[in-house]
Amino acid sequence: MSKKIMLGNEAIARGVYEAGVKVASAYPGTPSTEILENLAKYEEVYSEWAPNEKVAVEVAIGASISGVRSLACMKHVGLNVASDPLYTFAYTGVNGGSVLVVADDPGLASSQNEQDTRMIARSSHVPLLEPSDSDEALKFTKFAFELSEKYDTPVILRTTTKLSHSQSVVELSERQNVEDKPYERNMAKYVMMPASAIGRHKVVEAREIQMQIDASTFPINKVEYNDKKVGFITSGIPYQYVKEVMPNASVLKLGIINPLPKALIEEFCKNVETVYVFEELEPVIEEQIKSWGIQVKGKELFTKQGEYSANMLKKAILNENIEIPTDDSPVRPPILCPGCPHRSVFSVLNKLKIHAAGDIGCYTLGAVAPLSVIDSVICMGSSISSLHGIEKAKGKEFTKNWVAVIGDSTFLHTGINSLINMVYNKSTGTVMILDNRTTGMTGHQEHAATGKTLKGEETYAIDLKALCKSVGVNRVFEIDSFDTALLEKALKESVNGNELTVIIAKSPCVLLKSRKSTFYCEIDQEKCKKCGMCLKPACPAITKDENGNVKIDTFMCNGCELCFGICKFGAIKKVEK
Repeated sequence: MSKKIMLGNEAIARGVYEAGVKVASAYPGTPSTEILENLAKYEEVYSEWAPNEKVAVEVAIGASISGVRSLACMKHVGLNVASDPLYTFAYTGVNGGSVLVVADDPGLASSQNEQDTRMIARSSHVPLLEPSDSDEALKFTKFAFELSEKYDTPVILRTTTKLSHSQSVVELSERQNVEDKPYERNMAKYVMMPASAIGRHKVVEAREIQMQIDASTFPINKVEYNDKKVGFITSGIPYQYVKEVMPNASVLKLGIINPLPKALIEEFCKNVETVYVFEELEPVIEEQIKSWGIQVKGKELFTKQGEYSANMLKKAILNENIEIPTDDSPVRPPILCPGCPHRSVFSVLNKLKIHAAGDIGCYTLGAVAPLSVIDSVICMGSSISSLHGIEKAKGKEFTKNWVAVIGDSTFLHTGINSLINMVYNKSTGTVMILDNRTTGMTGHQEHAATGKTLKGEETYAIDLKALCKSVGVNRVFEIDSFDTALLEKALKESVNGNELTVIIAKSPCVLLKSRKSTFYCEIDQEKCKKCGMCLKPACPAITKDENGNVKIDTFMCNGCELCFGICKFGAIKKVEK
């Protein structure tokens, strides 16, 4: 055995490898993305990016039924997309062990909502484990596969942003040689029509009762008796704050959250005078304990919102007057990168005073000033559906200054069905696919239209234009994102027309390694009229000093030429690098 410092996500990938898993599928989503990126380094595991989380879980189910250990990974909102197969997977159970890793995002570091996967585990009757550091992330991952096969159930491993992206020492082991389980046709187990499902529901209920009894002896739970006047029931990252602030308190650290180890909790509460439940987000543990008639303190002291901290605990329990230091540094609003092709598109939409139903991705930043184009962001693929809803509610005259804006990866994720709905139900709106040749916001992962797999192998690249035409869209245009004149012409025609139109604005993300600029832009101060037109797209490389002089930071400039095309006085020149 050896030891290594690892990120939580890296440790989970290692745990998957050591557990003898053969098939893994995921859709990238912060804070879970690095799991599959690290897992892809192990040749023994087949790893892939799926077009969405539902597909990823179904791939894992298929692999499990065939008899091998399998994995699916996603962030918390991705589990919403995958919930359809998950709830049925709980009924069918497994053949080879199968684990879903779901990364929650308390504090909304990179998500459109806060939600608690522990509640979904309860409602779907799927066991859920939660580690507290990277070493536990590895060990709990391996244990999850053991539980999966022992109890014939998928298992959820829940992490949070803090665990996913923090580091600690991990103990490494060799990969297990797990024999494939023999496949046997079993209609009553795997074909979930009503007659089969009725029987399997009874199996799920019996399994959950047995697991609750057994859970009190699971090694992933840990009881630390110290001062028995004060005790904490906690799990995950919050355990670290309890140990930091209250090192002398008694602690019951839960490794399994669903089902809760009732006997273990009851014994702990009998032995401790005052018990606090310290859990982020919803009172999942607290409410169950109270339903057993046990008095504990929880959400009356601690918020349901955001990440917890040591200071929160000090203030609530020790009544310490914690002063949060003031930050006098200037506010830095989120903004698109210099040279981002989305900025070019949004500058045209802003000029034409067109509203956009937005989607999940970098282009969400088009909502903030001065671009101020995006009016709504709901979930993956929602831009196209919501534009359709606006047209059906208010009519074509209202949507003459509206478009839907969606990225290439997001379009393949859940945008295609929405476009089919527009075709089928005779919409006449304008859909813009901002094709930057990558899954940008999560760190530049490949997808089905880039021509490369997760492991970097060459593959067929989906042709977005051909795909749109194949579902019945007759008017499909591919335009360079930086050809603002052609973009403006196409937009004017499409929003005022009476036919469904798709405009694919194409230009690679400026941060891709394949994208290299050979020049930068510079202001000719003698020609500059200080009109401010070049400042309108809000490129962070362009600034104005106290004297009104416009300057371009040549280090930040990526040579996209957007400002070059905007300036009517020839005051911006291109300089070879």
